[in-house]
Amino acid sequence: MLIRGAEIAGTGPLDVRIEGDRITEITPALPRVDGELTLDADGGALLPGLHDHHIHLFALAAAEQSVRCGPPEVCNVDALARALEHANVRDEWIRGVGYHESVAGELDRTQLDAWLADRPLRIQHRSGALWLLNSAGVERLGLDRGADAHGIERDARGRATGRLYRLDDWLRERLEAKDPPNLDAVSRRLADRGVTGLTDATATNDTEALSALVAAVDSGALRQRIRVMGRPTLPEPHHPGIEHGGVKLLLDERELPDFEDFAAVIATAHRSDRSVAIHCVTRTELVLACAAFEAAGPRAGDRIEHAGVAPPDTLPALRKNGLSVVTQPHFLSERGDAYLADVEARDLPWLYRGRGFLEAGIPLGGGSDAPFGAPDPWASMQAAVERRSRGGAVLGPRERLSPEEALALFTTRPEAPGGPARCVEVGEIADLCLLDRPWAEARNDLAAARVVLTLRAGRVISQAET
Repeated sequence: MLIRGAEIAGTGPLDVRIEGDRITEITPALPRVDGELTLDADGGALLPGLHDHHIHLFALAAAEQSVRCGPPEVCNVDALARALEHANVRDEWIRGVGYHESVAGELDRTQLDAWLADRPLRIQHRSGALWLLNSAGVERLGLDRGADAHGIERDARGRATGRLYRLDDWLRERLEAKDPPNLDAVSRRLADRGVTGLTDATATNDTEALSALVAAVDSGALRQRIRVMGRPTLPEPHHPGIEHGGVKLLLDERELPDFEDFAAVIATAHRSDRSVAIHCVTRTELVLACAAFEAAGPRAGDRIEHAGVAPPDTLPALRKNGLSVVTQPHFLSERGDAYLADVEARDLPWLYRGRGFLEAGIPLGGGSDAPFGAPDPWASMQAAVERRSRGGAVLGPRERLSPEEALALFTTRPEAPGGPARCVEVGEIADLCLLDRPWAEARNDLAAARVVLTLRAGRVISQAET
């Protein structure tokens, strides 16, 4: 393939030749070789393909087929009632996603019954930590007929309230889940936005999930390179399109683990030559995670997911232990108004930080956390630059990044989020995305950037219609 007239790192027009999966030449006015596919960049910026360092693929595919129950689509009680009333029922259950208390407050089975009583209903909270069931759903799962598990909330009489905490695996087993959802549509959507690589950060990934990902890659449904985190028992993929990621651990301030036991899990993973990634949203969770890494002894590749609240006094421990952070700046746009209402005033300046991490020498990568955030890296980059809520409020203006720093959140290598950004240069793998405009224009409104071509290993995985 020959790409003509591209802008690379502010220089152009340049021609780029790709042979096999590698970039082999970059120079002005390359002669065309017989049989070579030629594409005109028309001065558009040619960039490294983007890598989403934190996504949940099967959950995203399932969410695409679910009822939206939270902002921005659903913002009040009436809108939620209408969404449930007009749900497109595909099986026995109605499945909702994205609920937040700003819509209708704290929900339980009684409130849900008022909107939908005749079919089993389950709604996932946008945090991913909570499922809400109506009475038909409670009955379907037998929660008042002997079925029980740690995380099922009950009232003073022992009756299930319909609130299930951190019970995804249990719920999946009780529902006798069918085959994993097809990943073709979400993979195509990501490719259209220039994404050539993904890190699936699902803590429950196991042999079965890995097999499903392998099948999706082999079938062509999944076009991106994949790095897979998961349980400590997650096996090696032994597949050219899939890399083994770290052990993913969750912290939940509602129920924190024994410290020594938690540090021992990290140490065991390290002895197995595996890095560890820890989900930390609150200040307390971050402090505990850093202390556990120090007790276990850090390892290259260890990372903190989210770091939702990272006050200045937490940064030295992050740096000392060599931890990288994978952040979601688009949460400031998507959830910023709720944060202003719900988050303690002392924590507001330290939400999903940007510049503070970089100035402290802490490697910083970006991930969508989709489906719990929108899977659009360009909107996330713009949010890192603006830090503006949908209502217009700016959260932590000193944490703003430049457009170039925001781009770098998604162009570092999968194994080292926040490390040196990948470049378009001779010898590199041809994972590339081409914009419809030069970088000098794109940087002014990253959310409006249009990707016209995405290559993975020299193969076209997305091309806009001309």
